[in-house]
Amino acid sequence: MIYNKRLILAHFWLAFALFGVAILLGEWQMFIRSPLHGWLRNADLYYRSVTAHGTVMGYVFPTLVAMGFGYFISEAALGQPLVGRRWAWAGYYMIIVGSVAAVVPVAMGLDSVLYTFYPPMIGNAFYYIGVVLVVVGSWVWVALMGINLYVWKRAHPGAPVPLAMFANVAGAYLWGWTAVGAALELLFQILPVALGFATTINAGLSRVLFSWTLHAIVYFWLMPAYIAFYTIVPRAIGGRLYSDSMARISFALFLVFAMPIGIHHLFADPEVGAGFKVVHSIFTAMVAVPTLLTVFTICASVEIAARLRGGKGLFGWVKALPWANPQMLALALSFVMLGFGGAGGLINMSYQLDSTIHNTQWVTGHFHLIFGGAIVIMYFALAYDLWPHLTGRALLNLRLVHWQLWLWFIGMIVLTFPWHYAGLLGMPRRMAFYDYTAPGMFAEGVSVVMSTIGGAMLVVSAALFLTVLIRNHSAARVDPEPFTFSRAVHEPVSLPWALNGLGLWLGLMIALTITNYGYPIVQLIMTPEGRVPPVFVGGKP
Repeated sequence: MIYNKRLILAHFWLAFALFGVAILLGEWQMFIRSPLHGWLRNADLYYRSVTAHGTVMGYVFPTLVAMGFGYFISEAALGQPLVGRRWAWAGYYMIIVGSVAAVVPVAMGLDSVLYTFYPPMIGNAFYYIGVVLVVVGSWVWVALMGINLYVWKRAHPGAPVPLAMFANVAGAYLWGWTAVGAALELLFQILPVALGFATTINAGLSRVLFSWTLHAIVYFWLMPAYIAFYTIVPRAIGGRLYSDSMARISFALFLVFAMPIGIHHLFADPEVGAGFKVVHSIFTAMVAVPTLLTVFTICASVEIAARLRGGKGLFGWVKALPWANPQMLALALSFVMLGFGGAGGLINMSYQLDSTIHNTQWVTGHFHLIFGGAIVIMYFALAYDLWPHLTGRALLNLRLVHWQLWLWFIGMIVLTFPWHYAGLLGMPRRMAFYDYTAPGMFAEGVSVVMSTIGGAMLVVSAALFLTVLIRNHSAARVDPEPFTFSRAVHEPVSLPWALNGLGLWLGLMIALTITNYGYPIVQLIMTPEGRVPPVFVGGKP
């Protein structure tokens, strides 16, 4: 039973409303810097838009989805009302206040620093304070997930923790620790300068601290999608989860390997030694382990569903899958994009190969294909699965749902593949405009136009998604069956302590983070010549 539907819907609707605005900004950015437009002659407008788009899509949108889904999981999986409901609302309102505090100075042109901050550029202090409030609001959710699991375990000593809650709390703890890097950068590096308490900033230290957050945040974005892979899709398509234990191992390994890898974003930065760059490159490759475990487990679970439906033969069972089911379709499309995006990521994490695509449009294509493609399409899928249970109304027009998912997939491919190609040609990212009349720029211009078309398809798909959810609220009332998560082929009766709690994995996560970041951070703190004057954006305060 879901006890706090208003709380959960509030998180989802705010997330999807902001998502709708952000995707319009993204398409506008692509259009005005493409050969299709004569340019606005004001590059600052472009960077305002990029900052707002990145801040919403990087911090606010996925955080709200994770929080709303997390509260749903807590009540549905544990079978108990949410402990700390008032605190949950407080965290929600904190995110609203933080979002407004951040977006207003961005819209005024006082904070065109992009969501990665880029010190020594310094913007208006309210932008950074707003981001801090968003993070603190999300930490309320992190604490509540741990508290609710603790309360349940006290009432059920020795019982296996439901897989959905195990994964949910793993994602919450990952975010809690991941966000520490950006929080340290904001509180001790950027805000003192933005508030006028310091006149210099250690740009190298700031970038290392942000790298603590920069890549691990991707796995926080990914957690709701992976929870849907394991705990929603097998049930929705009429099958069973192949292995509960393998699922738990995958989520535990994400905790361990997702954190100590961020310096692979700093391969071109001279402040960090080559040795630590190599170490981070190796650990980045290790993230493939839980990903491959997931691919194997979910493919096996899908095959179980197909064979239960009468599928036969080595590959003939694929035809027996319920392709008309939105969960099956979303899973298949997500896996295709995850495959392409992961293949591109192998180039990014290679200490040798990264130099060929560093800071080019290849990087833009990669993370949009992973986040905007493989992850966000599963956000759509879980919303479609949860909405009737949250509203008590039927989900209308599955044909429209299919169109929306296919359009998102095709649009993301048309958007990101040309970006990868343009990156191989050397086209830099984060440029407000390009001179397409220059020799050699024709191929890049064609790629940008194709990406603009892909972006327009994504805007239409997003509009269809919001239409489906809005229409649901006025649909006929239904009494849906009680919500259930996927059941494993072999339901666990008891579990080893390492797979029924997160203490071991949290210890490994913290230890590896300190090992891989401790020396570079201390070294940069002890390097006073690394401090440089700030470059104020929008005028010195």
